[in-house]
Amino acid sequence: MINKLISKIQKTNAPIVVGLDPMMKFVPEHIQKAAFAEYGETLEGAAEAIWQYNKGIVDAIYDLVPAVKPQIAMYEQFGIPGLIAFKKTVDYCKEKDLVVIGDVKRGDIGSTSEAYAVGHLGKVQVGSKSYYGFDEDFATVNPYLGSDGINPFTKVCKEESKGIFVLVKTSNPSSGEFQDRIIEGKPLYEHMGEQVAKWGAACMPETGRYSYVGAVVGATYPEQGKLLRKVMPNTFILVPGYGAQGGKGADLVHFFNEDGLGAIINSSRGIIAAYQQEQYASFGGAGYADASRAAVIDMQKDIAQALASR
Repeated sequence: MINKLISKIQKTNAPIVVGLDPMMKFVPEHIQKAAFAEYGETLEGAAEAIWQYNKGIVDAIYDLVPAVKPQIAMYEQFGIPGLIAFKKTVDYCKEKDLVVIGDVKRGDIGSTSEAYAVGHLGKVQVGSKSYYGFDEDFATVNPYLGSDGINPFTKVCKEESKGIFVLVKTSNPSSGEFQDRIIEGKPLYEHMGEQVAKWGAACMPETGRYSYVGAVVGATYPEQGKLLRKVMPNTFILVPGYGAQGGKGADLVHFFNEDGLGAIINSSRGIIAAYQQEQYASFGGAGYADASRAAVIDMQKDIAQALASR
């Protein structure tokens, strides 16, 4: 799957992943009204609204980008109906041939980690048959329980030719409270990057430079990204924090290798809620999907210009 992701990045010339992180305040009024008319102001109604909202965005941008990244918490808040909307979103995106990165940030040990890995990336055994659960192509993973939490995921990645993105240096302001702590002369995130590179070396596809084990490094920390790019030369980096969190194209150049690959940049509300921004307000709620498309095109130009000038 890592090679499919790379192929689609090259085809679209857009190292971009759209974060499908729906919140009700982003969903235009006409979509909410239609959903509530059918299901009432219920969890089912909310789930229908976010599903229809997602579908409109995907229809508008699927030909421009290689991948999407639904954040499962935005669906879990609506309970079982929300999880059904999550699964419908995953399936629909795969129908559109998009690579799906499940932003689930799982991290545990033993049989629990195995269950997470199977549920999101692999197949679960039911009697004599096996079934895919959520069936994303990649999943984000929290590594702070150590190899016991990662090994079940890499096992499934090898079996299914899928991938993970391991949290290394996250984009949030307080990430440094732990990730920047100096241990044996260097910050914890650097130690984590070295470990990701080791996990990745043992989890390579038959062809290609990049491992099934990727890393998450925030766009809001470009200097750390520059260092980690050198620490993890064969690791694909998922870079959150573009746009709404302050990251710009110029901050991103060092996340890429000299081949122009090695990173994919995430934007969530900067794209899916673009119509609520002054720059795209003329689209209005009725044109929210077209506003998302325009935001993707602008992001693509910003990144291309930054990479061309490095």
